[in-house]
Amino acid sequence: MTETTDRLSVLLTRIANGDARAFAQFYDETSHRVYGMVLRIVRDRGLSEETTQEVFLTVWRSAHTFDPESGSPLGWLMTLAHRRAVDRVRSETAAKRRLHVYSTAEQSTRVEHDVVSESAERRETIREVRLLMSRLTELQREAIELAYFRGMTYREVADELGVALPTAKSRIRQALKRLEPHIAVTAA
Repeated sequence: MTETTDRLSVLLTRIANGDARAFAQFYDETSHRVYGMVLRIVRDRGLSEETTQEVFLTVWRSAHTFDPESGSPLGWLMTLAHRRAVDRVRSETAAKRRLHVYSTAEQSTRVEHDVVSESAERRETIREVRLLMSRLTELQREAIELAYFRGMTYREVADELGVALPTAKSRIRQALKRLEPHIAVTAA
């Protein structure tokens, strides 16, 4: 092994044990490479920054899954980054496709509307959703965001959070149960 590989392996082991300083050092040594690769795939600076953050969140949560026998730490990290970037491109493409289908259907049945009123309603809805989400625990909020805002399946949520499938399902169910009384009031 090279000196860099040895150092990154040690850092990943420390990260797996919850060492925040090791994580910061690992981030400092590798983030520019991750961001560069993600940017080449995603081709959008903002989305690349978000995706890079997601990659390092996965590193923090999944460092214990790194196996030095299977490859180098940098190879493991870049594989995570590549997969996340490709997932982001697919997700954005699907979202654009859904938006196009929705807007095409909406245009064909559109009646005159008040743009200002719709904009105000949209802002109010966003405010209400943020308020409701703030009532959840961080674990529940993460699960709901992945499932409902990023369109992930239970299995994908479990993988992303590094938890068992039943745990992911339970967090989503608990979050929905916690939101249910507030949603009924909001919808009324």
